[in-house]
Amino acid sequence: MAELPALVQDLALILVVAGIVTLLFKKLKQPLVLGYIVAGFLVSPQMPYTMSVVDRADVQTWADIGVIFLLFSLGLDFSFKKILKMGAAPVIAAITIIFCMMVSGVTVGKLFGWGQMDCIFLGGMLAMSSTTIIYKAFDDMGLRQQQFSGMVMSVLILEDILAIVMMVMLSAVARGANPDGGQMLGSLLRIAFFLVLWFVVGIALVPWLLRSARRLITDEMLLVVALGLCCFMAVVSTHVGFSSAFGAFVMGSIFAETVEADRIIKLVEPVKNFFGAVFFVSVGMLVEPAVLVTYALPIVVIVLTILFGQALFGSLGYLLSGQSLKSAIKCGFSMAQIGEFAFIIASLGLSLGVIGDFLYPVVVAVSVITTFLTPYMIRFANPFYTYLESHLDTKVISILNNITLSRPRDRGSESNWRALLRQMAINTAIYSTLSVAVIFIMFTFVHPFIIHLIPGWGWTANLLCGLITVLCMSPFLRAMVMKKNHSEEFKALWHSSRINHLPLVFTILVRMMIAAAFVFYVCHHLSHFANALMIMIALALVVVMILSRSLKHSSIRLERLFVLNLRSRDIAAQVMGQRRPLYEGHLLDRDVHMSDFVIPSDSLWAGKTLSQLRLAAAYGIHVSSILRANRRINIPDGNTVVFPLDCLQVIGSDEQLSAFSLALQSAVYDDDPEIEKREMKLRQIILSASSAFVGKTIIESRIRADYNCMIVGIEEGHEHLSQVNPSRRLEQGDILWVVGEEADLNRLLKD
Repeated sequence: MAELPALVQDLALILVVAGIVTLLFKKLKQPLVLGYIVAGFLVSPQMPYTMSVVDRADVQTWADIGVIFLLFSLGLDFSFKKILKMGAAPVIAAITIIFCMMVSGVTVGKLFGWGQMDCIFLGGMLAMSSTTIIYKAFDDMGLRQQQFSGMVMSVLILEDILAIVMMVMLSAVARGANPDGGQMLGSLLRIAFFLVLWFVVGIALVPWLLRSARRLITDEMLLVVALGLCCFMAVVSTHVGFSSAFGAFVMGSIFAETVEADRIIKLVEPVKNFFGAVFFVSVGMLVEPAVLVTYALPIVVIVLTILFGQALFGSLGYLLSGQSLKSAIKCGFSMAQIGEFAFIIASLGLSLGVIGDFLYPVVVAVSVITTFLTPYMIRFANPFYTYLESHLDTKVISILNNITLSRPRDRGSESNWRALLRQMAINTAIYSTLSVAVIFIMFTFVHPFIIHLIPGWGWTANLLCGLITVLCMSPFLRAMVMKKNHSEEFKALWHSSRINHLPLVFTILVRMMIAAAFVFYVCHHLSHFANALMIMIALALVVVMILSRSLKHSSIRLERLFVLNLRSRDIAAQVMGQRRPLYEGHLLDRDVHMSDFVIPSDSLWAGKTLSQLRLAAAYGIHVSSILRANRRINIPDGNTVVFPLDCLQVIGSDEQLSAFSLALQSAVYDDDPEIEKREMKLRQIILSASSAFVGKTIIESRIRADYNCMIVGIEEGHEHLSQVNPSRRLEQGDILWVVGEEADLNRLLKD
């Protein structure tokens, strides 16, 4: 018999141990992520009393896949539009936290006398909270529906993006370069370029692809397509210098804008849970008791620095971003851990040879400890706020609640000039990104192909490639120049004063120069004509593009397709009656918000009316709507019956919604411990003269009511059983065929 591969043996060990440990943690009402880490320690070579994983490299590969799918699922739940709607608030919070925690990390390293590079890299590791760990903790603790969790996830996503910039800075510092120079600016521009490119192209293509194949695609095909595109984007992300997890998140955020997003979330959930479990088990496998003993004091100090630093600076960052004191404390306490990016930064330092070998296991130990403490820090936030509220003066709390560097934008007072210039800048950035992408693709792939296709005709190949490149860019360049020239803001400024005419014309000329620069670059790259001639040709081509109606229609069609794809999920939600009402935004200002709850299929509440459940009296919440299949019941009255799988839209505070969620999840039928005894059996019963049923009709016999059994037929000597007539009187010698549970049938036979 062939020997079983080591990977299969390792997976069997990991999953069995993880299953047993997580069952115990579930029984103890602890987050499952902690159980996975304990399971990882138990199956690691550091634990001599249990079986150990054979091939840790393969397990680490599976763990890396787990990070990819976890970030992909996070992207499905989180849209870039949410960050944009929040404005500058998450940016202020993220920058404040990263700066303060980096300074704290460098300071701690200096206190222990570590080298300069060790201190700098330690500061980078401490600055990044773990997106996957917090996401998993929120999921396990049922906090994802609360208002503060959305703000936390916004800051975490920005931290992941800034972590890429930080890695470039750390690499520059390690090599002796200046991180404040062109390398830093280039890194920022590269990130912005690829974010815009991926998002715009993804929104233009992915929803169109799914919409075109909607009638043909099955759940299996949709799962394969979604995970395939996730892995594809992860590969592309690594090739352009970013992390695979970052690419997976971007693809998830693209899918989040499609109508199929909810369907994909359900399909990906089991895959995410499986690989996510392997990832957290792999983190537990990295725990080394020897390192914990040798570096016990630094580990304890770093853990305390993270706990108190994130609690203090995290809360401060969220306060400056405009959150209330209570919300800021809950957000800050949620981020008191380090995770996957700390491991990546530590690996970077080791690969560059600029940090000591001791730092990686120390960071792993700190990560495991802070991961253990994360759920308790989240739970400790409310008692800590209560303590502050009882010991601080009300004026101090009022001042803290109003400390902010971020103010909501007032669209009514925003000037036409500001609105117009902002819209023009966004359009120019997007269409410039698309034009750069076209040039890159044409020069990298198409130009070599044309030269190979017609060898010896270099000038002709260059001309042909240049024409194709300019033609492909032309819809984007025309939109860049002409977009917003007929907007309401442009018209209002033009007609309000003659002074505005020259600046408005100047905005058109600037965009024409940018468009001409793209054309000039293509011509100059592929030929050796004089620069003046190239500029003239470029300007002439731009004018042709502007006057071309076909290009105008092409750019308009592309833009409408993009907008349709971007809003397709919102449109579908409106049609299906699932979009949140507009008044929800006003509720948030009053510490009240709306959340959705699905009635479990085994709920004890199913079949009861709202008046019987008395939800308002018991939990202080209000049911504003009930979503049932493709129906929406607004403002249900007390006589409305609740059915399994109904989606209740509930209004209340965080505390009220948490209490309601806990009650909803606990009000379910218990598992039947004697399920094996519920088997239905068929018995043949012959009525004797002494039977109590002789002379009675089937209804009068009460076989169904008293014995929980059912007569399915009466044998009368025919080939088939006679149908049961409830008014038929039973006689001696009748042969009854009865169905029921074995215990009930035995009772019936005794009578």
